[in-house]
Amino acid sequence: MASILIIKLSALGDVVQADGAIRDIREHHPDDYITVMTTAPYRRFMEKCPWVDDVFIDPRASRFNVAELLRLRRRLRKLGVEKVYDLQQVGRTRFYYRWVFPKVEWCGDVPGCTVYLQRNEATTCAPEHFASHLGLAGVTVRHTLQTDVSWMAAPVDHILADAGLAPGYIVLFPGASAAHQIKRWPYFQELAGRLQEHGKQVVTIPGPDEIDLCRSIPGTTLAPEGGFYDFFVLAGIVRHAAYGIGNDTGPTHIAANMGCPGLALYSGHASPETTGIQHTSFAWLESEKLEDLSVDTVLEHVLARTSVPGREKI
Repeated sequence: MASILIIKLSALGDVVQADGAIRDIREHHPDDYITVMTTAPYRRFMEKCPWVDDVFIDPRASRFNVAELLRLRRRLRKLGVEKVYDLQQVGRTRFYYRWVFPKVEWCGDVPGCTVYLQRNEATTCAPEHFASHLGLAGVTVRHTLQTDVSWMAAPVDHILADAGLAPGYIVLFPGASAAHQIKRWPYFQELAGRLQEHGKQVVTIPGPDEIDLCRSIPGTTLAPEGGFYDFFVLAGIVRHAAYGIGNDTGPTHIAANMGCPGLALYSGHASPETTGIQHTSFAWLESEKLEDLSVDTVLEHVLARTSVPGREKI
């Protein structure tokens, strides 16, 4: 049994999108021991992921912290890794190749590694790059472009019952990283009111920085007393939705990669096709400035594609 290491450090949407590639690697190594190296925020995601055996947390130590880096190298070498699939492919992981694993079979974007392929981020989304790269490594690609993270969904019947919700609602994802305000469409409040006028149930599921935002939006905000639900409860709520609408953010990509029909809203911050949304169940609308994307345009698109009750198939 060989020891295989997969590296995927962050961020939420990227970790979700990598699930199909990780599944293909598992099918290529059915009897080997697969460890995923990630960061602390994604420990639970990877621990629950059915395609891996173990999780290794990267402390992301500074390169000036020699003592911590030496400790990290000792810990990694104790794994006895025989092959590495670098699904992060950033400066940090290239450093790990040169400093920790220079003699190990490596699938990444470091010149001189065993299976080398560099991604053109301006034209190629991560799943397409992974599909090409895994193909070069001899891995049969079946799931990389068709990620399905339905395994994430926790049971939520009690949450929906307590909120008086029936399956078939529309879930909104109005947030985005605080560092990327340009990704936030500013009209979710008006959209929710208009959807309710058309008889739609509207649901929001706030993250830690979105509770006030979601509570300002008409409809039902689902959050436990004094806190917020985790990714697995969010996925469970999405599983019962008829449709999802969101910004280019992690929860939107969870919904899109669960097969939930929906609509993603993009600013000029990124080309939608470079985020991989075209390989999911979501459609998208884009505008250089999101404030120029009108409620009428979004509402027309959604109403043409939703039916209540039940989940629309597209």
